[in-house]
Amino acid sequence: MANSPSGESMTSRIVRVISAFDETHQAMPIAVLARRAGLPLSTAHRIVNELMGHGFLQREADGSVRLGLRLWELANRSSAALGLKQIAMPFMEDIQAVVRQHTQLSVLRQDEVLFIERLSSHGSVLNHAKVAGRLPVHVSSSGMVMMAHSPRHVQEEYLAQQNPDASEEKRLRSSWAKMRLEGSARLPGAVVPDTTGIAVPVFGAGGTAVAAIGVVVPTGSEHISSTIPALMTAARGISRGLGVRAEAAGPHYQR
Repeated sequence: MANSPSGESMTSRIVRVISAFDETHQAMPIAVLARRAGLPLSTAHRIVNELMGHGFLQREADGSVRLGLRLWELANRSSAALGLKQIAMPFMEDIQAVVRQHTQLSVLRQDEVLFIERLSSHGSVLNHAKVAGRLPVHVSSSGMVMMAHSPRHVQEEYLAQQNPDASEEKRLRSSWAKMRLEGSARLPGAVVPDTTGIAVPVFGAGGTAVAAIGVVVPTGSEHISSTIPALMTAARGISRGLGVRAEAAGPHYQR
């Protein structure tokens, strides 16, 4: 596609427009959208009109703009996450029937955790992880356990990007080593006080984590001796559904 005077392609500008929407900016005037996307107002108007013509954006009654149903339709028809969700859902339902709090499925995206499914029960504890939402790796049990079971170069890239001080880097490396040994992660109070996140990795064919399945429960009600084995059983089932051989399909619980 044609480049702008700055050399940026039209594709890059469209991505910036779509990426300007998030949980706290689900609909906005075009002027706000242009500012969040870092585009001139005239350029934003032109791109918005094109995307609305294809159903990727839609205009509200007050003149604001939001993501359109066409974008949702395409994402749900062919997303790579869709196959993972379909395989994982029966296992997540089994876990949720027992914990009756929050059960969630996530993947790594650079330095963040992307949550692709969550099951919750009425009256469950507060949980900031939302479907299609993200959290930093270091505050999420799912993020930490996936990073612990990622290739060394992925860990090094993460540390280089985050640039922690020496003591924090040492803490992260020590935590990852412990999580690799135990095959699970447990983070109490990392996001919400009085809640604990527990997660285990889902292995892909390459022997590294491609996802994580976890729960968020009240601190003091973790029932580690039963919760972690149940999560690991679910993770191995999901791995087998992804085509991983049974003997390579996941970590095993160690007391």
